[in-house]
Amino acid sequence: MEFTIFFFLVIIFSAVLHEYAHGWMADRLGDPTPRLAGRLTINPLPHIDPIGSILLPILLLVTQAHFLFAYAKPVPFNPLALRWQRWGSAIVGAAGPAANLIVALVFGLLVRFLPLSNFSLLLTIIVYANILLAVFNLVPIAPLDGSKVLYALLPDRYYKFKLWLEKYGFFILLFFMFYLFDWLLSPLVRFLTNLLAGQTV
Repeated sequence: MEFTIFFFLVIIFSAVLHEYAHGWMADRLGDPTPRLAGRLTINPLPHIDPIGSILLPILLLVTQAHFLFAYAKPVPFNPLALRWQRWGSAIVGAAGPAANLIVALVFGLLVRFLPLSNFSLLLTIIVYANILLAVFNLVPIAPLDGSKVLYALLPDRYYKFKLWLEKYGFFILLFFMFYLFDWLLSPLVRFLTNLLAGQTV
């Protein structure tokens, strides 16, 4: 139970870092919206979403779901204000998962190369949580970050498909989370955790 609570705290703070990275990148690309909204901070309070950060993980714990997940409030940004119109949103979208992967890499190196055996499981949980957030958010389903990357890669003739994905993406995402997540993403997350930390949780 202690490890579950630790994982819950780690994934919330990692989600906050994820959203901060979105805001930081948008600001770097010329959009002041995140800064004006008070989201360029690692203080968790402006980022906490009552449903995604509190109710959802509690519900998953109570129902003993196969996975535990949480998310922070999405950082607002204006795609039209970004320096690069075609790739700007994709870069902002990729910044969140990139931040999580950097955290996973740093803590994975700590587990592998420093004599921290008493804390190795805790550090591995940090690696696992951040890889989970990065991999999940890179799934190309709206409103996840991967959809922004997908939109930038798709030719303009797929505009109607983009609209369709925006309209039905939430329902596709729910289906993915409850029916495909364990089959498709869980093995990948465990593999990457083992690759970086030399062990998994």
